[in-house]
Amino acid sequence: MSDINRRKFLKGAVATGVTASLAASGASAKSLSKLSEQKSVMELAAPKLDTVRVGFIGVGQRGYWHVKTMCTLDGVEIKAICDTHQKVLDRAVKHVVDSGFERPSAYTGSEHSYRDMLERDDIDMVIISTPWKWHVPMSVETMESGKHAFVEVPAALTVDECWKLVETSERTQLNCMMLENVCYGRDELMVLNMARQGLFGELLHGEAAYIHELRWQMKEVEHKTGSWRTDWHAKRRGNLYPTHGLGPIAQYMNINRGDRMDYLSSVDSPAMGRQIYAQENFPKEHKRNQATYITGDINTSIIKTVKGRTIMLQHDTTTPRPYSRHNLIQGTEGAFAGFPNRIALENSGNYHEWDYEMDKWYKKYDHPLWTKLEKDAQENGGHGGMDFVMMWRIIYCLRNGVPLDQNVYDAAAWSCINHLSHESVTNRSQTMNIPDFTRGLWEVAQPLNIKA
Repeated sequence: MSDINRRKFLKGAVATGVTASLAASGASAKSLSKLSEQKSVMELAAPKLDTVRVGFIGVGQRGYWHVKTMCTLDGVEIKAICDTHQKVLDRAVKHVVDSGFERPSAYTGSEHSYRDMLERDDIDMVIISTPWKWHVPMSVETMESGKHAFVEVPAALTVDECWKLVETSERTQLNCMMLENVCYGRDELMVLNMARQGLFGELLHGEAAYIHELRWQMKEVEHKTGSWRTDWHAKRRGNLYPTHGLGPIAQYMNINRGDRMDYLSSVDSPAMGRQIYAQENFPKEHKRNQATYITGDINTSIIKTVKGRTIMLQHDTTTPRPYSRHNLIQGTEGAFAGFPNRIALENSGNYHEWDYEMDKWYKKYDHPLWTKLEKDAQENGGHGGMDFVMMWRIIYCLRNGVPLDQNVYDAAAWSCINHLSHESVTNRSQTMNIPDFTRGLWEVAQPLNIKA
């Protein structure tokens, strides 16, 4: 298919014949009935913005870091900030002023004060860094108010919520990007570059994880992330936080852009660690001890793609062990694995042993985007610089009128693993279909090509 015809296809109505397969893939009745009305955002290129005017909803921990990063970028104006907690709101406003920007408007007072901010017509994009339950309603209302939505991970908590994001983005023709910063890490960008150059041959299998001991967050009772995130361990089983590990693997494998995730099966270990931690660190009558934690300490999900590839995805924020995202990609000609970084290639002469000497690989395969921004990324920090690179890239795309590196289909596909893994483990690891949120467009969409 020529580039011209492909673009016409992606921007027009979805091809006839896709509808019949959608019910089996999890599309809602609403999605099916609206199919002919929807317009793809696969390669959405919003009109160029000379200056990107930004609003923030939520500036406690993660959101405050985004405020600080935005203050380092050219072509940005911070217009408004909203938070229900006055202390963190004042801190964020002060940082903007101290950085030489005009004082942004501040919104607070209720859980819905953000709606007053969304009524403004001088904001182009909104960064949403709030508790998970607010991600979808705030993203939807942001797009419906005529603004691009950039939401923290996971973007949604149920399959229906994922479809709601997709349908709203398509209807409004506005971006809804999940802020999956790990896709912008140095190692992940380098491996993406290696995969694109065919270093590993045909890709067969990936392994990804979020292994990060976070029991200490249970002591954040009134404020901060643990005050609400802990509760999810008493509400849901499965993988609560899939996207940090899955996002990079999905990009290596061209998920939604030549292949897609088809189905999964999930298992979990006993849920013991947080109950023990609560008993050891809180009074018997404390709410942390009154809760029953049901999220298995370790969850393992196996995903199969339409083209037959496999992905092993793990989640563990409870057990005492070192941090790891276990970033592994295996192809017909070799593999890369992270934590620690190592490479084994068939043409290296000895693929039975890992090569841990990474300097030569960085020198040859560092992604051009990282090479361009490495100095600024190191100076501004944020998970080794990946936060800075992500925000820089978002602003670059909006100012130049080019598609973002992640779209709403990625946000939905990566986030729905949260819900589907829960459904699987609560039904004796029953296989769960993963919806085709692209409605068949994955077959013609071009692989992601991040340029510097």
